[in-house]
Amino acid sequence: MADIHATARPRSNAARICTILGFVFAVIAVLFLPPLFGLAGLVLGIVGAVLGDKPLGWYAAAASVVGALLGMVLAAALLNS
Repeated sequence: MADIHATARPRSNAARICTILGFVFAVIAVLFLPPLFGLAGLVLGIVGAVLGDKPLGWYAAAASVVGALLGMVLAAALLNS
């Protein structure tokens, strides 16, 4: 009987570091340069997921998009008030 996890990529330290940085950039994107840090967090989250840190890598990518959108909405609200 074949192991279903035999083809799964093992999680590496690089994957975990990329995922953590993705979450950190998601938080920074809310406060400072949302498009730049949101995009960087998105890329790092995807890289972390592809390198084997699933599903946290995908969560980091999604959090970065949400952080960038939230940061842009907050900036627009502050500039237009």
